Amino acid sequence: MSRVSHEAFLAVLDRICPMHAVLAPTGHIVQAGPTLAKVIMPRAVTGTRFLDLFELVRPARVHDMTGLLALDGARLRLRLRAGPRHAFKGVLAPLDMAGERGALVNLSFGISVIEAVRDFGLTGADFAATDLATEMLYMLEAKSAAMEESRKLNLRLEGARIAAQEQAFTDTLTGLKNRRALDHILDRMVQGGEDFALMHLDLDYFKRVNDTHGHAAGDHVLQVVARRMLSLIRPSDVIARVGGDEFILLFVGSNARDWLADVAHRLIRRLEEPVEHDGRICRISASIGATLRSLYDHADIARMLADSDQALYAAKEAGRGCYVIHPPGPETRTTLRDVG
Repeated sequence: MSRVSHEAFLAVLDRICPMHAVLAPTGHIVQAGPTLAKVIMPRAVTGTRFLDLFELVRPARVHDMTGLLALDGARLRLRLRAGPRHAFKGVLAPLDMAGERGALVNLSFGISVIEAVRDFGLTGADFAATDLATEMLYMLEAKSAAMEESRKLNLRLEGARIAAQEQAFTDTLTGLKNRRALDHILDRMVQGGEDFALMHLDLDYFKRVNDTHGHAAGDHVLQVVARRMLSLIRPSDVIARVGGDEFILLFVGSNARDWLADVAHRLIRRLEEPVEHDGRICRISASIGATLRSLYDHADIARMLADSDQALYAAKEAGRGCYVIHPPGPETRTTLRDVG
C-alpha cells in the first residue's frame, strides 16, 4: 500500500478529528483542526505554543514538550487560558517528525459540550459524524423543541383553565359576576376582616319592558343597566347579577352611611334615564336595600344578605325608586327618600 501524503493525512484528521492539534517538537502548533481553530479565535492557533493556549489541569505541573510527551495515551484534562473556561478532555500520541518527536493531541468537550456550543457558536457540522457530541446536540435540540411545545401546551391549557374559570364566575348576558363568584368574594372578604358595604338592587318596572317590548328589549336593558352601574363604581368594587333583574353590589372598604346613601341616590338617578331599543323607549327605575359590615359584631354574610333584602322590600313598599339602609330605625326619613 502506498504511503499517504502529508496533505491527505491532514485532510483526514480535519474530518475525523476536527479538534486536533499537531505539535512540533518545540511544542508549537503546526496544524489545527477547523473546530479547534473556531474555538481559539480570534487568537492565532498555528505557530502558538500549545501550553500557552491550554492549561493542563490534570495531570498538573506540565510545562514543556517533554512533559507532554511523557503523557502518551493518558487521559488529559485541560482548559483554555483565555476566554470561556470550559473543560476539555484530551489524549496525546507521539509523532515522528523528521527524526524528532512531535505529538498529535485530540480534544473534545465531554459533558460541557452544551455550554461550548452556546459560547462558541458551534453546530453539528463542527463535530465528527461519529462523535457522541452530535447525539447530545440532537438530544438537546429535541429536548428544546419538546420543552417549547410543552410550554405552548401549558400556556394553552392555562388560558383554557382561566377562560373556563372566568366563564364559571361570569353572567353571560351582562358580563358581570354571578352568584357563584359573589360567594367566593364574600368569603374572601370575611376571612380578610375587611370593611365593606353590601347593596341589594332590584329593577322596577322591568317586567313591563319584557311584556311590552319583548325579551330582546329586556336583555338590552339589562346590558345597559350593567354598563351604567359599572360607570358609577370604583375598580375595587364588585357587581353581581344574582337573578333576572336583581343585583348585589359590594363596596370594598366602605363603612359610612352617608357615602353609601350618595351612591344609592346616584345609581337610581342613572338607571331612571330612558333606554332606547329599536326606536322604542324603555323606562325602568331601581329600588335599593343596603347594609354595612361595620354594623355587625362579626361578619355574618347570611344575616347581611337577609337584612339588605329586607331593606330592599321596604324601599319597594315605600313606592319604588328609592333606597333604605339597614337598620331603618329613627333615621328612616333621611335614608328612605323618594328619588323617582
